[in-house]
Amino acid sequence: MRRLFSTFAPGSPGVGLLVMRLVGGTAFIALAVATLPSEPSIAVAAQVLAVVAGLLLLAGLWTPIAGSLVAVMGIWFAFIHAGDPLASVLLATIGAALALVGPGSWSIDARLFGWKRIEVRDRTK
Repeated sequence: MRRLFSTFAPGSPGVGLLVMRLVGGTAFIALAVATLPSEPSIAVAAQVLAVVAGLLLLAGLWTPIAGSLVAVMGIWFAFIHAGDPLASVLLATIGAALALVGPGSWSIDARLFGWKRIEVRDRTK
């Protein structure tokens, strides 16, 4: 899984990625819930998948997969749903950027797959 990320950016870039994930994930969940159809169909399953992708993006878990899914579904929302497609395109862009850059150090992915520091004590003393 570590090969999917360029780095787990610490410091200010990590906080920036955290803000991107929080805003993008929350907005994508809100968009998916707002456009949820009332009758059961294949569209409901797609909306539920969009909510799951938004939640994964919020948590920073499996970010390359979740970001790619948000990007694809955001473009799909832009073509399928009536109204202004710019919000969907913006969310798709945020998803693609997070999929390419990574989640940052403030994520579950960083805790699970990030670099670990191992302290080796001196045995000569």
